Amino acid sequence: MIFLRAPQRGAAKRRLAKEIGAEEAHAFYAGLSRDMVRRLSGSRRWRLVLAVTPDRLAARARFWPASIPRLPQGRGDLGHRMGGLLASLPPGPVVIVGADIPGLRASHIEQAFATLRRKEAVFGPAADGGYWLIGLARRRLPPRALAMRLFRGVRWSSADALDDTLANLPEGTCGPPLARLEDVDDAVSWRRARESADPAKF
Repeated sequence: MIFLRAPQRGAAKRRLAKEIGAEEAHAFYAGLSRDMVRRLSGSRRWRLVLAVTPDRLAARARFWPASIPRLPQGRGDLGHRMGGLLASLPPGPVVIVGADIPGLRASHIEQAFATLRRKEAVFGPAADGGYWLIGLARRRLPPRALAMRLFRGVRWSSADALDDTLANLPEGTCGPPLARLEDVDDAVSWRRARESADPAKF
């Protein structure tokens, strides 16, 4: 599941837009999210679902291929939205990623699902102290109860987000962390992403 925002001008990447301009930020996010959907939709090992905000744009086909299922994220902070969707999905392992991770590849998703065959949870730590991936096997921990407590008290958009989430899980639940990747939130991370990416993608 990719958590993403419909790429409307002025609505996505507002912090980045203040530093590099609204048009540049919009073009970058639209290209990055489109490329991520393309890269993660080709595998037969999982079913890709898009979790979209704002909710009213979840059903629109013009942003992404119409063949990919979409769900509205719902209301509340990031924890409420992820928890609600985790509790509502059919049984089985789920991996959630953000849409602003230039270094994310299908191989990372494969590694996450492989870890979930042995462990109840897996995380991809982000360079800023948060995480770019969370995966849950949803076997030993009931999905609804897990969703209710997993994100309780998490300080989102801070260097403590990952530690806060891990503190809500029983000891021994998590597998080894995946590679540390960087999301793009400001001009510094945007420049690094531009320097390391294929210019044609964005």
